[in-house]
Parts: sequence; C-alpha cells; structure tokens
Amino acid sequence: MKTFALCLVLAVFSSLPPARALPLAPDNPVVLFATCAGRLSAKMEHQWMFDGAGSERTEAQRAAMIGLLEAVRPADAGRQVLHLRIEAKMAQAALLTRATFNPDAEEARRALMLAEMRVAECTGLLLG
Repeated sequence: MKTFALCLVLAVFSSLPPARALPLAPDNPVVLFATCAGRLSAKMEHQWMFDGAGSERTEAQRAAMIGLLEAVRPADAGRQVLHLRIEAKMAQAALLTRATFNPDAEEARRALMLAEMRVAECTGLLLG
C-alpha cells in the first residue's frame, strides 16, 4: 500500500510542468528584494518585542521592499520567492536572538553588528 501511494505521488508530481528556477545570483533583483523583505520582517518582529516605536519605520521599509519585489517578481516564482523570504527572515532572526540573549557579550556585539549591516544593505536600496 505504501509503495502504491509513493508511486501515485511520484506520478502526480512528474506530470506537473517543471518550475522555472530563479537564478540565485546575489545580483538578481528578485533574490535581493526577497532576501531584504525577509530580513526586514525579522527586524520588525524583533522590534515589536523590544522597540515598539522603531517597528513602524521598519514596517514602512518592509512594505517598500515588498513593493519592489512585486514589481520584479516573475508570475510563476511565488513559491521560490516565499522560500527566499522565509530563509532570510530565519537567518536574520537567529542573528537578532544571538545579539539579544547571548551571555557572551563579545559574540552578542558581533551578532548585532552583522544584523545591522545586513539590514543597512537593504535599507540603502530604498529612497528616503
């Protein structure tokens, strides 16, 4: 029975048209904007807990980045874009967690500096 179910799943997926992969080059604007949207989402959520007022500015930056992303995103790349955003958000959240809760002050400082640098790379792409 398990073999039949596995064959059925494989048959269904093999009949689907192949997904067009995004070139994952860092200079690809879709990859860049999706990564930045994820990083800004993590920063905004972190600010909700520790800097409520700062989250409003980050929310506006995130909305602008999502606008840029939607302008360049291929119609058939929604799942890939979502994956990139989630991956970047998780990485940024991990840095912010290390920066906030790490008992090693030097490692916490390095994590915060890296988190801030990564967000600055993104906010530098926005006007204003």
